[in-house]
Amino acid sequence: MPIRPMIALLLASVATAAPTVAVAAPEATAPKPAAIEADGVPAIPMSIVEATRPYLESRSANFLGWNPVDHSMLIKTRFGNTNQLHTVATPGAARSQISFESEPVLTGSLAPTRGDTLVFQEDVGGGEFFQLFRLDHGRATLITDGKSRNWFGAWSPDGAKIGYSSTRRNGTDSDLYVMDPRDPKSDHLVAQVAGGGWNIVDFSSDGGKALVLNRMSVNQADVYELDLASGKMTQINKGKPASFSDLHYAHDGAIWTISDVGSDFARLGILDRASGAFASKTSEPKWDVSDYAVAPDGSFVVYAINEAGVSSVRIMDTRTGAVRPITGLPVGVIPYAIGSAIEIAPWGTIGLSMASARVPGDAFSIDPKTLAVTRWTQSETGGLDPSHNVEPTLVEIKSYDGQLISGFLYRPDPKKFPGKRPMIMDIHGGPEGQTRPDWIGGFNYLLNELGIALFEPNVRGSTGYGKRFVNLDNGPFHREDSVKDIGAFLAALQKDPTLDPARFAVNGLSYGGYMCYATATHYSPLLKGANCYVAISNFVTFLQNTQSYRRDLRRVEYGDERDPVQRKKLEEISPLSSVDKITVPLLVATGGNDPRVPASEAMQMIKAVRAHGGQAWHVLAKDEGHVYHKKENEDYYFWASMLFWKEMLLGEKAQ
Repeated sequence: MPIRPMIALLLASVATAAPTVAVAAPEATAPKPAAIEADGVPAIPMSIVEATRPYLESRSANFLGWNPVDHSMLIKTRFGNTNQLHTVATPGAARSQISFESEPVLTGSLAPTRGDTLVFQEDVGGGEFFQLFRLDHGRATLITDGKSRNWFGAWSPDGAKIGYSSTRRNGTDSDLYVMDPRDPKSDHLVAQVAGGGWNIVDFSSDGGKALVLNRMSVNQADVYELDLASGKMTQINKGKPASFSDLHYAHDGAIWTISDVGSDFARLGILDRASGAFASKTSEPKWDVSDYAVAPDGSFVVYAINEAGVSSVRIMDTRTGAVRPITGLPVGVIPYAIGSAIEIAPWGTIGLSMASARVPGDAFSIDPKTLAVTRWTQSETGGLDPSHNVEPTLVEIKSYDGQLISGFLYRPDPKKFPGKRPMIMDIHGGPEGQTRPDWIGGFNYLLNELGIALFEPNVRGSTGYGKRFVNLDNGPFHREDSVKDIGAFLAALQKDPTLDPARFAVNGLSYGGYMCYATATHYSPLLKGANCYVAISNFVTFLQNTQSYRRDLRRVEYGDERDPVQRKKLEEISPLSSVDKITVPLLVATGGNDPRVPASEAMQMIKAVRAHGGQAWHVLAKDEGHVYHKKENEDYYFWASMLFWKEMLLGEKAQ
């Protein structure tokens, strides 16, 4: 037999006799939601989906008000894909869903006294062109125009009418309207204004007048009293610009408000209608009053102090001034609310929500006489024991110029994760915002399962530390002072014996997303990656393209791109102008309908990074706006983030 056929026969017999080697099937991957576009993002293994599932199944309950008829609570929580309205009849009773919208409900409010009508606020696809609806037995009836941006203001005390603002006239100015929501044809304009920060915030006891607030910035607002019959508005506050918020008529017609008049911190007091003078009724020398409510009979006021981020709730006797602290609540935070976060029922019971590192957000009541606290809801945490969650440590340092700055550091359990651990610095938005020791949701997975530490800084410009501090970053010429604060934190945390300085990264949302980009441009050698969410990449294009109703409000904070000198500086400090300095991989997430930071901000950044040879993963949710609110989209972005961090910080390469 010729040699070649013989060799072929031998090889064939060897191949036939060789044992079969099993080839591992490729791991299943997570499907993308229909509205998600993932560009440059590796396929997400189902192992990440399964491992994180319990951490993504927690929910919170936000107190929205009392039903004056049956004494039940109105809350907002999520059992499906979006937040919806529910009622709770008694403490510990079932959360009974009453709204069934495909879009998330932002807030809802029941008619005082009557309790017969419920109005809620909702947008479409995160576009923030909010509409008001009346809810009747699970059916929603649109009561605004369906096109403009509308914002709920207040009910009249008798529950006969609501006041709200709308941009329907020209798309920019928030004019003031009043209607009986039972009859949308009663809707009528009561005041035409200029600017996007106006709204009706309360009605007088006889319904003939209304308090109006025009918010121009975090530092400045004007207060007016509106005669509803004539349309005449009279400005009440006088003197230097100051902050005013949460205006309410008391039973005797006095005007209560939170203001920083004459103080570095916001205090609770009464604004005199005749003189415009503000008289503080709280005596705490430090920290802002964040929330309050006045009893229907005026006998007491309940208020909360933002004490280094923690909500400290107190009751004050309005006759004697005596203050009693509430000690039965979780040590945590009253979540942000549209309108009042605290409400006192006609029968005197106080309602509010609280959240902490170990409480996902639940509704509570307080007896104003005994101070007894009752928990109304027990929100699920995905089957996980929340008592195992890490509580943060307050970190305070001096920045580059000696300014005291602080943040909260969450360290993984050293018994489970010995040695130096990687760290993500997560920067809050605003910039007039504040990181507080709140429920951190899915981030608990980073700490409890991956052993990644989390640091949440409050750089200059954050609220909660006085008006001097919040103004330290204003305008284009001080904007990067807050970025230098991040540099100071990075330097300080490098010395922490529990952290690995070779594995630091940055995360940020909204303005924090700008800070995320800026940190990557200034401190790339100290980082392993940056995850920047709905982020500003160029201040000039941002100011030109953000929705017109909010443009002037943002110019006060960032600078005016129409001024040549400011425009030049805004271009200079924009991350897009220094994209060549970014040497770490990016994960960028965007909402396709974002009215605040348009998707174009992400698109131009990704294009520039890739043009310079950089790596950028991009997640775009076409049915979302500024921050994702639909659970399926939130989950996908979270999985992408975990894949990103596992590769960048733990060295587990995505396939």
